[in-house]
Amino acid sequence: MKDLHLYFEPVNKELFSKEFENGQIGSSVDFHFKNEFPDVCNCQIVILGVPENRNSVSEKDSSFFADAVRPFFYNLYNHFPNIKIADIGNLKTGLSVNDTYEAVGSILAKFIEKKIIPFIIGGSQDLTYANYLSYEKSDRIINILSIDPRIDIGKPDESINNNTWLNNIIFRNPNYLFNFSNIGYQSYFVDTEVVSLIKKLFFDATRLGVAKSNLAEIEPIVRNADVLSFDMSSIRMSDCPAATFNSPNGFSGEDACQIMRYAGKSEKISSLGLYELAPAFDINNISVRLVAQMIWYFIEGFSTRTGKNPHIDKSNMIKYIVSMHEIKSDITFYKNPITEKWWMEVPCPKNLFSKFERHYMVPCSYKDYEEAMKENIPDRWWQTFQKFM
Repeated sequence: MKDLHLYFEPVNKELFSKEFENGQIGSSVDFHFKNEFPDVCNCQIVILGVPENRNSVSEKDSSFFADAVRPFFYNLYNHFPNIKIADIGNLKTGLSVNDTYEAVGSILAKFIEKKIIPFIIGGSQDLTYANYLSYEKSDRIINILSIDPRIDIGKPDESINNNTWLNNIIFRNPNYLFNFSNIGYQSYFVDTEVVSLIKKLFFDATRLGVAKSNLAEIEPIVRNADVLSFDMSSIRMSDCPAATFNSPNGFSGEDACQIMRYAGKSEKISSLGLYELAPAFDINNISVRLVAQMIWYFIEGFSTRTGKNPHIDKSNMIKYIVSMHEIKSDITFYKNPITEKWWMEVPCPKNLFSKFERHYMVPCSYKDYEEAMKENIPDRWWQTFQKFM
């Protein structure tokens, strides 16, 4: 992490109106203040602002997102004192947006390599592309989850912006994307051809109404991601008026906090970002207060992680085998008796196993097991199986 401080502006102390009380999160965070850079190697989560939105198609400025949230987050009370957090300030953006992307990718790769969670507070959502580059630099195949009212894929020849960033990942060669999932898309914002393309690629897309009808059923999708990209425009306007593409429909604030808690509990998510919030359009600080609470819930979930990965150790799990006549094979399910979380094992060819060893154990729910018992192949199993073919 040598010379990391050269890439960041220190946190402005004037953001905080007074000294933090004992017990508040700010009192235990290691901040990058002027001439004081934290020892990030001793941290589990690193918060960084990335004030980049030059490739945004919105006229609303999201570059001040991080500084607007900091005073509200650090005044919350700390219920997880064993989690070490550092705030390394705001990235100095490059001369070009591509320079920023490269800097973000390189910096995040160093954190991920050391198993430190980098938590980006955006900027615009095209920074997810920069987040992807960090795994490409590590030669690591990943799953990306986007919480978004749109599916941000454009035409093959479109330049990158916050509505087309996925296109730039999908068509990149060599490619390190195993799976992409969207949760919360709203059909009237998405071309039917885009939905068809997502299905052809064996990716996942869950409509807002389906997700809200049973939020627990999206937990396995969250648990399967390496990268979480959260567009604040996925939250309804009444709960998040400062979103750059706000709408009367969307997730509630409570939904957003629950999703973030799922993400925190996931053993797989190793980086994440919150994007698309323009503080100048906030009302009574509703939006930034919500973001502060979303970050709090992520860290609360993170504090319950055990560090155990099912593709490495299944010894303490209960194994269920379901015979499927349609595919003339069995589907093997595993259940953790303590957390009651479920997984499905998807057959992976031996010649591909080393490449996809982190992906053949697919998070699922009890509902998937019930469907298999009815001779219905779970969608999650089938989509993964097709990618191995």
